[in-house]
Amino acid sequence: MADARPLNQPARSAPDQATDARRRHDSEVRGFASDNYAGVHPEILAALALANGGHQSAYGADVYTEHLQQIVRSHFGRRAEAFPVFNGTGANVVALQAVTDRWGAVICADSAHIHVDECGAPERVGGLKLLTVPTEDGKLTPELIDREAYGWDDEHRAMPQVVSIAQNTELGTLYTVEEIRALCDHAHERGMLVHLDGARIANAAAALDVPMRAFTNAAGVDILSFGGTKNGMLFGEAVIVLNPGAVRHMKHLRKLSMQLASKMRFISVQLEALLAGDLWLRNARHSNAMAQRLAEGVREVPGVEILHPVQANAVFARLPHDVSERLQKRYRFYFWDEAAGDVRWMCSFDTTEQDVDGFLAALREEMAR
Repeated sequence: MADARPLNQPARSAPDQATDARRRHDSEVRGFASDNYAGVHPEILAALALANGGHQSAYGADVYTEHLQQIVRSHFGRRAEAFPVFNGTGANVVALQAVTDRWGAVICADSAHIHVDECGAPERVGGLKLLTVPTEDGKLTPELIDREAYGWDDEHRAMPQVVSIAQNTELGTLYTVEEIRALCDHAHERGMLVHLDGARIANAAAALDVPMRAFTNAAGVDILSFGGTKNGMLFGEAVIVLNPGAVRHMKHLRKLSMQLASKMRFISVQLEALLAGDLWLRNARHSNAMAQRLAEGVREVPGVEILHPVQANAVFARLPHDVSERLQKRYRFYFWDEAAGDVRWMCSFDTTEQDVDGFLAALREEMAR
């Protein structure tokens, strides 16, 4: 006999199939692998619920995306325009495409995320040439830029058109406002534009104790990849155009790059919740403070070396390989350079003092074995 169930009635499922999600993961498990491991801030979950229900126009023609523009301009100046996207790699690829020609190249640090952690997307998807420069601390300088800033009239060489920096850098270090201003002035004098990868931009502003505009539009940055996922959002980032005269066809590039969300209100409302008040700053200050607590404790453990200045929410350290392997069975974290014994410990908006102290106790125990 045919199933006579009404079309709008869902099929019955096994009793256990749609049960409590806590059966699938232990919410008490904590780690220091990545700020992407953290959940969603409750205020952002509430904003998502607020935006749900009823119908809103798709593809960014909704009231939340419209209101987001006002909030973004309050942080980044009246010329700023935000283009929400799905993820950080998408933000970087779209932003870099927007400020380069097909023959263009991007100067960046050899440790830059766009070079080492995006599976070649800027080059394979964006069609860009990355001109990498070795650095000790992940930071470019005008002198380092000049190692690759040449040959604009040489048709045999990809043309340097953009300098891309990250704030924070991939090594957890920070540029000062003055350093970014000097880089922007230097790049602009040579006819190049400046892109800032701001996956953890809130952590940088919190650590420097300055508004985000101080080291972006006010310093001369032309286009920004704004990160939200690592600072408490469920998903989503934004490309923020700071210099409209330098950017062409952003809407088309976003769609072409498969970063145009149909239900964009659910990205925009998260960015609104993060930026309308001080949630972005509260979250960043907290994760930075937990990294400082962790670093202070690590410095007291003999045999463990901190590799870079702890300026935001990352701690890079070197310790015996076997100790790290045992410790990873108790707390999740990643090797940064496994051959050298280098590791990275990240703190998140929801990292607690108890998390840090428990990890330090485990580290001391494993080092003593």
